[in-house]
Amino acid sequence: MPKKQSRAQVVLEFPINCSPSILYNYINNASGLQEWFARKVTTKSRTDYVFEFDDGQETRATLLKSVNNRLSRFKWENTPEDEYMEMEIIVDELTEDVAVKITEFCNIDEKREIAELWTSQFETLRDVVGA
Repeated sequence: MPKKQSRAQVVLEFPINCSPSILYNYINNASGLQEWFARKVTTKSRTDYVFEFDDGQETRATLLKSVNNRLSRFKWENTPEDEYMEMEIIVDELTEDVAVKITEFCNIDEKREIAELWTSQFETLRDVVGA
């Protein structure tokens, strides 16, 4: 029996110069996500998404939680029940600086790769929103 991989939670935060209402469209709807996150994003229903990545791989996800102008939480198919990918818009109360906090799960030995991938994706998002 193969040994089960140890899983880790990865939390990253990326500052971005963009209003939460505009940014929310890029983390919650298919057309916004398609501009920076995946090559193609389609919805099968209000909560069922299909992501096609640059390598041609298709992955299905369910939108578990959505808070207007603040948060999107997806559950990837074929991942443990308690795991998710969340994009949360954070606004500093004093400075009004905006950041996106990413929470995702991966195999422990993939943490650095995941951080590098998200850093690259956020560079694309910054370009898209002109931040």
